[in-house]
Amino acid sequence: MKKLINEVDNVLAESLDGFCAAHSDLLEAGSSRKFVKRRNLKDGKVALISGGGSGHEPLHGGFVGHGMLDAACPGQVFNAPTPDQMLEAAEAVDTGAGCLFIVKNYEGDVMNFEMASEMASGDVATVLTNDDVAVEDSLYTTGRRGVAGTMIVEKVVGAAAEAGGDLQTLKALGDKVNSRTRSMGVALTSCTVPAAGKPMFEIGEDEMEMGVGIHGEPGRKRVKVASADAIAEEMIGAIVTDLGGQASGDAILLVNGFGATPLMELYLMYHASAKQLAAHGVTIGRSMVGSYVTSLDMAGCSLTVTMLDDEIKRHFDAAVHTPALRWGM
Repeated sequence: MKKLINEVDNVLAESLDGFCAAHSDLLEAGSSRKFVKRRNLKDGKVALISGGGSGHEPLHGGFVGHGMLDAACPGQVFNAPTPDQMLEAAEAVDTGAGCLFIVKNYEGDVMNFEMASEMASGDVATVLTNDDVAVEDSLYTTGRRGVAGTMIVEKVVGAAAEAGGDLQTLKALGDKVNSRTRSMGVALTSCTVPAAGKPMFEIGEDEMEMGVGIHGEPGRKRVKVASADAIAEEMIGAIVTDLGGQASGDAILLVNGFGATPLMELYLMYHASAKQLAAHGVTIGRSMVGSYVTSLDMAGCSLTVTMLDDEIKRHFDAAVHTPALRWGM
């Protein structure tokens, strides 16, 4: 294992220290590094809180700031944060309008956020993301996994919260964005968790995992490596089929890298995916290309399609300033 680390046990703590120092104008760490929070809170605004296992950076901490999250709770690598992390984060950023939890559909995340919600003194609502079309149930979920589409939900709902939306309005919006979002991933290599020191799974030099999860969970099938056009055809086909009658008109296309895929290849995948969407009658209204929801050092990518309406488009375009996203400011 070759990684830029000191002691394995200190990887997360030292990374968080560096992250908060690098972006000290935007955010700060909570007590005992249990969460990171927006440095300048906005009174009377619904607080948005998310979190999950580390190793997916910049999700979620990289999206704390103006127009997105107010706090993010980092768990250990690929492990859910604990209820006390979530509860402390909620108490730290709730300015009186309540808190909205945005939770990826993994059993540990769901259970712990539910516990935090029950213990919270203020009003709390939850949006559950489950955009992955690859499998209906997996190793860590009942139902579909929440993957890169979570970032789209955080962006759209974050803008609506910044504009003064109330808790139930924001929950309804988050549920709507999730319902209009589908994702699918492909892995060319495994990833290596520092504490394990070896790849999470074995995969041949000429193989790929179609429909992989962001923790390296199995997808739909293990197949021989194919061309980018063939990969995009299968993934976009699965996404459009799952969207059904919604797959018409303008959409956001997010081509997301898993951590070890260069931008040259991601843009090539964007080109291949755009051709496939056009063939299905879907127009790309907004684009994002980059590594936003990663899986440590896995090679591969995911494709996310969110069908736009005027409300989603307005909030997606609204100003944002976080460590990982910035436009309109």
